[in-house]
Amino acid sequence: MLKITFMGAGSTVFAKNILGDAMCTASLRDAHIALYDIDSNRLSESKLMLENLNRSINDSSATITAHLGEAQRKDALKDARYVVNAIQVGGYRPSTVIDFEIPTKYGLRQTIGDTLGIGGIFRTLRTAPVVLDFASDMEAVCPGAWFLNYSNPMCTITGAVLHGSDIRSVGLCHSVQVCADHLLRHLDMEDAIGDLQWKIAGINHQGWLLEITDGGKDLYPEIKRRAQAINQAARKPDGEKHGDMVRFEIMRHFGYYVTESSEHSAEYMPYWITSRNPELIDVFNIPLDEYPRRCENQIARWEQQSQNIVHNTALTHERTHEYGSYIMEAIETDVPFRIGGNVLNDGLITNLPEKAVVEVACLVDRNGVQGTYLGDLPEQCAAMNRTNINVHLLSLEAVFTRSREAIYHAAMMDPHTAAELTLDEI
Repeated sequence: MLKITFMGAGSTVFAKNILGDAMCTASLRDAHIALYDIDSNRLSESKLMLENLNRSINDSSATITAHLGEAQRKDALKDARYVVNAIQVGGYRPSTVIDFEIPTKYGLRQTIGDTLGIGGIFRTLRTAPVVLDFASDMEAVCPGAWFLNYSNPMCTITGAVLHGSDIRSVGLCHSVQVCADHLLRHLDMEDAIGDLQWKIAGINHQGWLLEITDGGKDLYPEIKRRAQAINQAARKPDGEKHGDMVRFEIMRHFGYYVTESSEHSAEYMPYWITSRNPELIDVFNIPLDEYPRRCENQIARWEQQSQNIVHNTALTHERTHEYGSYIMEAIETDVPFRIGGNVLNDGLITNLPEKAVVEVACLVDRNGVQGTYLGDLPEQCAAMNRTNINVHLLSLEAVFTRSREAIYHAAMMDPHTAAELTLDEI
């Protein structure tokens, strides 16, 4: 029987998305689904939710088991063909709170803190060792399995598995597949979506929309015209702010739209969150401390939400745009499918470091996930990616060597941190 193991199954809503998608897929619906977590309450909630979903949409075709804590981890992983990773080590409290509170004491403000900067570095340091333990167990009990990583920081956690084990892995983020549609809808260009073609490459959370066409027609000239007009209007004293202001400004200066949101992108560069120009926070509508705010709201909503999800015996599901089930389906059926995935570079993007994890178009079939060759990125885009990759590689050096100096070096090379703090302050 096909086995899918979900690590971090206490992420109930996300488990519903990925595993509900599997139940909606003919080649996956009768799988053994093994749920793993270290939180017994959240694990029980997710199991109950999936049992309800299995009955309501899947004729109870799937087999669902729960596995709690390190003592049961190998049982959860044994003979798995796919391992989905969605863990957050340390949780919101204390870890995420600390990631924001300590930098703030030194005048270093963040928005999301899950990918780069001090928050991203320390999330790597506490997450990568746990994921490497997973990989070690997988080498023992399911060495041929695919590790589908959804945990951030995407490049470093996926890179830890690829550099530190023999396990096959790909990092997955939904920012790629929603990028072009989001952009066109924002600009009232939905008519182009029907015959839309696009090309995206770079690194996770900083991929570049390199091409976007409708029936062969280049849409970028009109996109740039509309985006600049919207931003100019938004920057007036009585202008209406919007959520893409930083991304539109990046596109104006660098020539290409980036895959991740403005609140993410603002902390990956040295230009936006700066004590020397505090007015930019309001001008470009940058939500400081956004991730803690989201977490607090999610915690407050969960009691009501859990009633609608966990205890709903008539729970339904429609397949989402998350890549997980499509990857499994393509491998199981050998019907090719294209994704935007995070894989080792190894020359796929020729002006980025070979050891980096890059986000490129990947072909998925019975041979697994294979990154495709891009060649050179536009040099200004590659240069910006490299500033982020510096932090990724130094963070991984710290993980593998346990070097305190490498942690300092990662922070020193972070674009936002270096723009705000002196070396001694870092």
